[in-house]
Amino acid sequence: MKIKIIDQKSLWQKFFDDNCSSSFLHSWEWGEFQQSLGYPIVRLGLFNNKNQLEAICLVIKIKSRRGSFLFIPHGPIFNQNKNEKIKIKNYIEKIKNYLISLSKKENYSFIRMAPVLEDREDYQKIFTDLGFKTAPIYMHAETTWELLLLSSSVMLNPPIRRAGSFQHPNEIPKQARPPNQRVKGDNNLTLNNKTFKTDDELLSAMRKTTRYLIKKAARDGVSIEKTTDPKALKIFYNLYLQTAKREKFTPFSFDFIKKEFEAFSKSKNAMIFLAVINNKKPPIPVLNDLGGADSDFTSEEHAHGSEKRGIKAFIDQYLAASIIIFTKSAAFYHQGASLHTKIPATYLLQWEAIKEAKNRGCQLYNFWGIYDEQKPDRTPKSWQGLTLFKTGFSGEIRRFLPTQDYIICPKYYLTYLWEKFLMWKRLK
Repeated sequence: MKIKIIDQKSLWQKFFDDNCSSSFLHSWEWGEFQQSLGYPIVRLGLFNNKNQLEAICLVIKIKSRRGSFLFIPHGPIFNQNKNEKIKIKNYIEKIKNYLISLSKKENYSFIRMAPVLEDREDYQKIFTDLGFKTAPIYMHAETTWELLLLSSSVMLNPPIRRAGSFQHPNEIPKQARPPNQRVKGDNNLTLNNKTFKTDDELLSAMRKTTRYLIKKAARDGVSIEKTTDPKALKIFYNLYLQTAKREKFTPFSFDFIKKEFEAFSKSKNAMIFLAVINNKKPPIPVLNDLGGADSDFTSEEHAHGSEKRGIKAFIDQYLAASIIIFTKSAAFYHQGASLHTKIPATYLLQWEAIKEAKNRGCQLYNFWGIYDEQKPDRTPKSWQGLTLFKTGFSGEIRRFLPTQDYIICPKYYLTYLWEKFLMWKRLK
């Protein structure tokens, strides 16, 4: 086995598309996004003796106040046809040894991996045997909720359903239609020889309340706009700031949201969804970058609108927004925002995003992070309401191994103590 740096996008992306449906954080675009934020990256490939690619590993070099470390987000990604535990252990060990050398050469304190392996004792033992320890904090979602869009009866390469994956008891309808039963007149979509669940099947599997609220939003006059126009980010961010204030979390900067969207929209893998009331379609406001030196508005004015400029009058017609990220096999609800209102616009917005994912040929719709009762020390209780919303669309829970750290030097323990404190604050 040899480790080589991969700088060929097509080689990297094909392996990623063929072997990863659980996350988008090892896509080529995510690496480009990290570079745009100022983080150096290295894309590693693990090749066998026949020069065939067996694994890929995106390494982000982070030097910050919390510490200096090499970070592997939701990876490495392994060849799914050779996913035996002994090979995974060998692959991780080779990558670890490579990164130890890099860490010592460039003065990093530890290596941090956020695996997309199932949270099982035998997989945890691989990391323990290799000298890793559980990180004091999560970097990305370790428990996600995903909805299968492809009919299980005709799946060519069904995702592996791992032990510990389950459909939430509240999501199982009393009289759910069998997955291979078709309804006359329903949307029976077939793409690339793959048959997808009909809209009726997807709706019938949802919680009754969720179905009702989707229909109610439409009756209330909500319509959904889909766009790849970056100007719509202004609308999203106005809603996002209000959401952050209401839910009491620290929002990402506008620059962060903008650069993430730009990285994925270049390959047509990002889309903005906007929920609009009364079918009104006001023009997307052309504003200066939020918080920029030439901005005429403060962040608070952006959050609440500006009466004197007349902007609040039409910004408030947008009730909810989301940014959906796409890969070849999955769609991800990664960024969301909404007003606090009795109109259930977010339900219709998610339903339209699910249908868009199906029309693109995605096998899965991933709602991203949820609260996990089995991991109360890794997921904030503040996620419980959002989790109830996400699980109402039906689906299955996916639990990944907790983030793993490999210590290079004693400076790590300063990071450990600081992150212990940060995690305590998150879980309050």
